[in-house]
Amino acid sequence: MRCPSGDDRHILRYMTDADGVLEGGLDEPADLQPAEGSLRLVGDDDSYDVAAWEAATAAVLRKARRLGEDDPDSDVWSALTRTTLDGIAVAPIGQPADLDDLSTSGRPQRVGAWDVRASLVGDDAAAVNEAALVDLDNGATSLLLDLAAGTDLAAALAGVMLDLAPVTLERPGAEQSEALARLLEDTAADPHPGNNLSADPTDDDAAAFVATVRRARSLGVLGAVVDGTALHDRGASDAQELGWTMAVGVHHLRLLTDAGLSVDEAAALVEFRYAATDEQFPTIAKLRAARRLWARVLEASGAGDVPQRQHVVTSRAMMSRNDPWVNMLRGTVAAFAAGVGGADAITVVPFDERLGAPDALGRRIARNTSSLLIEESHVAAVTDPAGGSYAVEKLTDDLAVAGWAELGRIESAGGAVAADALAGVEERVAAVRAARDAGIADRSRPLTGVSEFPNLDEVLPERAPWQRPGVHYAAPYEDMRSAPAGRPVFLATMGSVAAHTARATFATNLFAAGGVAVEAAGATTGVEDVMAAYTGQPVVCLAGTDAAYAEWGTDLVAGLRAAGATYVVLAGRPGAVGLETGLRPSSTSEVYVDDSCAMGVDALGFLGRIREELSK
Repeated sequence: MRCPSGDDRHILRYMTDADGVLEGGLDEPADLQPAEGSLRLVGDDDSYDVAAWEAATAAVLRKARRLGEDDPDSDVWSALTRTTLDGIAVAPIGQPADLDDLSTSGRPQRVGAWDVRASLVGDDAAAVNEAALVDLDNGATSLLLDLAAGTDLAAALAGVMLDLAPVTLERPGAEQSEALARLLEDTAADPHPGNNLSADPTDDDAAAFVATVRRARSLGVLGAVVDGTALHDRGASDAQELGWTMAVGVHHLRLLTDAGLSVDEAAALVEFRYAATDEQFPTIAKLRAARRLWARVLEASGAGDVPQRQHVVTSRAMMSRNDPWVNMLRGTVAAFAAGVGGADAITVVPFDERLGAPDALGRRIARNTSSLLIEESHVAAVTDPAGGSYAVEKLTDDLAVAGWAELGRIESAGGAVAADALAGVEERVAAVRAARDAGIADRSRPLTGVSEFPNLDEVLPERAPWQRPGVHYAAPYEDMRSAPAGRPVFLATMGSVAAHTARATFATNLFAAGGVAVEAAGATTGVEDVMAAYTGQPVVCLAGTDAAYAEWGTDLVAGLRAAGATYVVLAGRPGAVGLETGLRPSSTSEVYVDDSCAMGVDALGFLGRIREELSK
């Protein structure tokens, strides 16, 4: 890791050297001659260099008009490279050169299956208890409890064997930490060491934090949690989550060592909690970078080799209320990435949590996600599946460097609990949130089932009320969907179905994302056909080919305005077809459109204007 101080040359570098030999003496596979009759994956002629890949890729991009005919093939890298919210460039493929001068530490410590930690929420102790026992009987191996204040923890955990199934508290507070400690003290057998009293000095006062952790140590369980998901749920980037957790972890160590514990003793009592998203590779790299950063913190603190314990929760911010079934896919990808990234425990958030308290189906799907990944996909059979991947190793290093820089900013402002540091973190998170929101608004960061492929006719499952704080990426669209427009938009389809279907489908889906229905004219041959289907809707959207717009678009716009249309939208880009947007000529001319929609439009802004017009 490229740290501000320290020499990391002692860390094993798992990459090829300049001679193409893997460090440790193993020849590169291309140099190995297979025995006669063995399986050879590629033939002698199936070897390609970078230039060949660039040429083949450039041909595809030119067909898609993402690369000009005169652009050099090498431009494919800039065309396909994306930038994360942390400003990290992610190339389309990794290359050996990506690892020049990089170290590749941060490998998982977990061997075998991860701890399947079920999430239980609510304020009804009896209902939580019933769900806990069902989950533990059907594949869960530990519990993550998020109970409303005042809920009887003992009743919620009645019958739970705390020596076999450890419990962690998501938002504990002193009352629940105390209640869990009493239950552990009353356990006949020794409590499972994975139980966690979950103290957090960013919420509790320092004295209470130290007392709780000391009590945990006397019980032989974990005492503290460093919760990165709390910042993630406010919109933070991966590097910000990493830097924040390092800063809070450092604060933990300071408090505990000031209270007389050694650094090793303090570090062994802490568990880190991270969010896993459906961005697979960044999640894998984040978990590897987190271990790497914490190892560097402990090394700088004079500690021994104390592995970082990681509990990973699939992102709640990415979950949608509309089309909640897509959350199953999001949770599966996130859980896969967490497993590959080496998480010690994984909580898959039930797909229906955005609708309220999850029911039996939601919890079952959540725990079975891990069971299938472990037992059928054998994801846990390999300790570090991503190890040696050029792309993942490079992304791990870049995230570690960015996370370390964020830690430096927090520390230079006074540390995790200093007012100036907290203000700086909030300001930087707000900037990331704004950048993400912009991508969600123009749908360059699409949300399946919400901003893309919405279903206006869906019937959502009903769940008991339960609300969690935090940012939800889909919220702006969901707010509009929860209050549908009172009137539809008239879709003035121009030409045959084959001619207008592309733009009509685009416009229909865009309107539906904002809770706006459409009524379409169907197949038409001219102005008269469209006007015959028009029934006086104030907002009209033209959908056809550029040729149709140029041929009879002006006459159609004039006819629609004369018949009562007050806001005319063009599906496509207007200037090239003779219909200008927002230009209001003399009162004798009605040939203009008020708005347009095409790929890259600010969908939220556009939908807001449409809904305003429909409300008049």
